[in-house]
Amino acid sequence: MHDDPKAPAGVDKRREQRIAQALAQLPKLEGIKQAQGKPADTARSSTTDAQARVMKMAGGGFRPAYNAQLASDTASQVIVGMDVADSGSDQGQMVPMVHQIEQRYAHRPPELLVDGGFARLDDIGTLALGTTVYAPVPETQGPAGDRHAPCSGDSGPIAAWRQRMGTDAGKAVYKERAATAECVNVLARNRGLQRFNVRGLDRGGSMLRMRWRAI
Repeated sequence: MHDDPKAPAGVDKRREQRIAQALAQLPKLEGIKQAQGKPADTARSSTTDAQARVMKMAGGGFRPAYNAQLASDTASQVIVGMDVADSGSDQGQMVPMVHQIEQRYAHRPPELLVDGGFARLDDIGTLALGTTVYAPVPETQGPAGDRHAPCSGDSGPIAAWRQRMGTDAGKAVYKERAATAECVNVLARNRGLQRFNVRGLDRGGSMLRMRWRAI
């Protein structure tokens, strides 16, 4: 890379460092793509922030981003947990959040209401001893077109989850998720949590914690 004579001193050096960091992330990203059944050469690493991942935005575009997670209490809308992940998927985020809440308050949430993006069967089974998960059952699951009917091979907790989400009581509980989570998300955005103006996963987490205290 040739130095830009118009660039301030140190700018080219920092740019080279960011490019090197992005290249160092590529093997990991290629492995993720291959695990997803996609060609390794479709992996992309950001030269703006090597720890960020290219994610689909609400408006339909793609850009380097982090996945900010907030857990809130349905009765008070108080935020009780937060995390920042470098994955565009919410799957795999339930168990760490429940453990974080338990560590913070020495109390495990008896119920957890999450949207369908979090509904990974392994996680629902892992949390079954102590936390009842309320999450929509995907349309494609369940025999004979009934997504709430237990499937062959379901463990007890998974069968119970399917059946629970098909009951009026389960649906009534789940309605509280949108009324709580979406309201908290709007409050967070209205109070400045629109985007991270720092680079790096740790710094992004620090910024989220600062904003959390201001919400």
